[in-house]
Amino acid sequence: MTRDLPALERCAGDVDRFQREYWARTPLHRPGADPAAFADLFSLADVDHLVSSASLRTPAFRLIKDGVTIPASRFTKSGRVGSRPLSDLADSGRIYELFEDGATIVLQSLHRFWAPLTRFCRDLELALTHPVQVNVYVTPPAARGLGVHHDGHDVFVLQVHGRKQWDVYGTGDQGGQGRRLIATELAPGDVLYIPRAFPHAARTTATASVHLTVGMVTTTWRDALRRSVDRVLDDPAYAEPLPMGYADDPAALTAGLSAHMGELSRRLDKLDAAPVAEDLARRFWSSRPPLLTRQLAQLLTLDQIHDGTVVRRRRGSVLRLDREGGALVVQLGDRRLRMPSRLEP
Repeated sequence: MTRDLPALERCAGDVDRFQREYWARTPLHRPGADPAAFADLFSLADVDHLVSSASLRTPAFRLIKDGVTIPASRFTKSGRVGSRPLSDLADSGRIYELFEDGATIVLQSLHRFWAPLTRFCRDLELALTHPVQVNVYVTPPAARGLGVHHDGHDVFVLQVHGRKQWDVYGTGDQGGQGRRLIATELAPGDVLYIPRAFPHAARTTATASVHLTVGMVTTTWRDALRRSVDRVLDDPAYAEPLPMGYADDPAALTAGLSAHMGELSRRLDKLDAAPVAEDLARRFWSSRPPLLTRQLAQLLTLDQIHDGTVVRRRRGSVLRLDREGGALVVQLGDRRLRMPSRLEP
């Protein structure tokens, strides 16, 4: 079954081919063979549950129509939790009325609180080693949520319910809209990959639509190179102010800047890239929070563990082994344990 495959394969199909031909390069439409391919992740019934029964608060959801964000005051209400007054609670009745009037419901950052999507995104993160997030877009028939726009990160669009017409364009001059590359109607089980900066737009026709937008917040070579440069620029010498009166003497400023740029270039030539690479990797792994599913039940059974107890890693958990100064460091997501190196398996 599709749902038994790794998350990246569910999205991209042939992973090697996807990385070689499409990743960060060009859009891809993958028709799905199974209309229920993503039913285990989210469904129309799940939308109803969250809107009507989950006491959502903004900014966990928003409504948009024809490219305009609807003011939250039109679909939120006041209430209390204990003694604390709240003013941003979802007003289910108003949300449904606005939906009937053509508004798209956007459920934001569901990877943070919807368990199937939490597990799916973690599986995808471990394969990509880039952070992953997911929003859900619920659009009524004959409606449009957003106009032509582009995202600042790559996305997989996973069609869950109904159909939606998509147009994806190339990037034109100065990052503008180029020629249309894809014009297709997504059906349940279909996938659309859109790299960052590629303009796109979507609209429904005869049916309502529910799709997941899985965003990959990629670390770029620009980010890596900036961290390399920052290592050199951390030298206090670069914190010295520009000369007094520099703005009155552009020629002197140009000469001084040229000299500093030459020095920076020479120092970058000698910079060891390994520590920068290790720091980038460490930052990714240490920023992955633990998945604590059923943690309370496990804490209540700790007294039952003995020398013969068989334990296993929770799926999606982060575990990295490194050596630092003769010690073994175990990276467990946002926690690190140091222990004698002789304990390394």
